[in-house]
Formats: sequence, C-alpha cells, structure tokens
Amino acid sequence: MNNKEFINELSKQTNQSAGVTTKLINDMIKILEEHFQQNDIVTLSSFGSFEVKKKMERISVNPTTGKRYLIPPKLVLSFKQSNVLKDKFNATVTWEK
Repeated sequence: MNNKEFINELSKQTNQSAGVTTKLINDMIKILEEHFQQNDIVTLSSFGSFEVKKKMERISVNPTTGKRYLIPPKLVLSFKQSNVLKDKFNATVTWEK
C-alpha cells in the first residue's frame, strides 16, 4: 500500500475528503517528527511505540577488498509492536509444513 492508497482508504473509512485526510496525515507526521527530535518515545495504544535510539560507531570490513573502515554513530528510529498487535498477527498466521 502506498501513500495515495492509504489516504484513499482512510478518507473512505472516516467519510472525509482526500484533502482533509492528507492534511491530517501531514500534521500527524509533523507532530511525530517534533517528538522524535526531542528523543521522546511515542506510544500508540494497541499499535506500538516508536523510539529514537543511538547506534554506536563500529568498524566494518569490505568483504571484497578486506579494507576496514569506521561507520560513525547515528540515530535510528525503532518500532516495537504492542502485544495486542502481535497477538492479531499471530492469530492470523497459518504455518505450512
């Protein structure tokens, strides 16, 4: 599902125009970005939580040349699903042998 499909689906379910839905999503993303910049943990109940984590610098090796190089530290956004969401996924999964 791409952004346009998501907006269309959400606008149908909320009985709002696509323009109103687009503005709502853009505003929500701006709010999330502001909180991520402040290193806040954002939790959406029954969905999960988003957290900014710092990855430490590390040494990597190019397997072709064997050359080692330093990867600098960086911030990454991580997501942890809620138990409710996890249970919904696991309830619908059927494993084939």
